[in-house]
Amino acid sequence: MVIPSFFSGTGRRKTAIARVRLLPGEGEIVVNGRSLEEHFGNAINESDVRMPFRVTGTEGHYNAMIKVEGGGVTGQAGAIRHGIARALLEVDADTNRLPLRQAGLLTRDPRMKERKKYGLKRARKAPQYTKR
Repeated sequence: MVIPSFFSGTGRRKTAIARVRLLPGEGEIVVNGRSLEEHFGNAINESDVRMPFRVTGTEGHYNAMIKVEGGGVTGQAGAIRHGIARALLEVDADTNRLPLRQAGLLTRDPRMKERKKYGLKRARKAPQYTKR
């Protein structure tokens, strides 16, 4: 059996899509050619993104090369976390599936922005009612 040079996973949240590649390494995360801190700054908690590695005990074993597009800061962070979890399944599905499932990292967050309806100002906000 040939061992692949990298493991990949696609993560999604809201309108953000993250394509994750895990390569054997020392735990570096590169997002769109920049480090995790450069890409997000102080907007997100870095430990949330690294959670799949911590849960499976593979922290410091893989470098993550990530391309992420769409969405905002939290959507992108959630998509990256989902993508890393899916890539770790590709690494070793038997040992990683249960801890990732129990931590809720394999479930895609289905919440999306509700569309605007005609006759309303937003998805549900109605125009002001006038009695006379």
